[in-house]
Amino acid sequence: MTVRIGVIGTGMIGRDHTRRIQQVLSGAKIVAFSDVNLEGAKAVQADLAPDARIYATGEELIAADDVDAILVTSWGATHEQYVLAAIAAGKPCFCEKPLATTAAGAKRIVDAEVAHGKRLVQVGFMRRYDAGYRLLKKAVDEEIGTPLMIHAAHRNPSVPEQYVTPMAIHDTLIHEIDVLRWLLNDDYVSAQVVFPRKSSYSHAKLADPQIVLLETKKGVRIDVEVFVNCRYGYDIQCQVVGEEGLANLPEPMSIVMRKGAKLQNAILTDWKDRFIDSYDVELADFIAAAQKGTAAGPSSWDGYVAAITSDACVEAQEKTGQIVPISLPERPALYN
Repeated sequence: MTVRIGVIGTGMIGRDHTRRIQQVLSGAKIVAFSDVNLEGAKAVQADLAPDARIYATGEELIAADDVDAILVTSWGATHEQYVLAAIAAGKPCFCEKPLATTAAGAKRIVDAEVAHGKRLVQVGFMRRYDAGYRLLKKAVDEEIGTPLMIHAAHRNPSVPEQYVTPMAIHDTLIHEIDVLRWLLNDDYVSAQVVFPRKSSYSHAKLADPQIVLLETKKGVRIDVEVFVNCRYGYDIQCQVVGEEGLANLPEPMSIVMRKGAKLQNAILTDWKDRFIDSYDVELADFIAAAQKGTAAGPSSWDGYVAAITSDACVEAQEKTGQIVPISLPERPALYN
């Protein structure tokens, strides 16, 4: 079965997912687009899917009889309305993060999916599909004993003036919030944020770097350095310390050179290059599940938990040094 997919939002990630489905993956094709920027939708259509139809609204696209599944890659504030419409239509839906811009909005999606009685939503937490993180999870599950601590870092070379302090949580740390829960099979109970000396490369509305401290139900302590003006490259680090050993996230493959009396290898500078393969794998997973009329991978519940946790981390930013509790409702059976 070829899954007929409609894409809502044809910006950078919508275009790239369209290319991926049309040119890299099998089992699906793009048959529809919708975007508030009509010219942008027409450009993606012309370049990648000339036979696809363009709809005036996302809701019209979702309701179309020849659309089997939905990709939501539009502006974050619109995600909730489109995901809810896809659930109401009974169509599998891949939603880029965030699932919703508020925890209450994510909860409405969870409630709608539970009422429907079947998983239909996959959230775009692509790190779970990264080969390095999968190797790390295997080591955590099988090799290093009971996890005790995690030391992690999320570093970007620079960010624009529009990037402000809370975005370090909602736009950057959000990936660690999800993938560390997945690595540990555990949930968070508290958050704390502390600010080291401010980088001279930051600006007035951004406190950078910052250190986020998380504690899990099982007592694992996590520290994550978020440093978005590190200058030297895009660098993701993760070390899990267990009772019997420790495991590090593998570095991206690169050539080690001896040149000019130096031993060196290149460091990536673009996040899209670091995780490009994981996008292929996550969408292949979505297509495979959509062929069966359902969804796999990171769930609406995962998106909801991430929203609750990120809200707590932003509160902890505002209460520098104070511990903010994280309380989750009972997980619905649909997501067990």
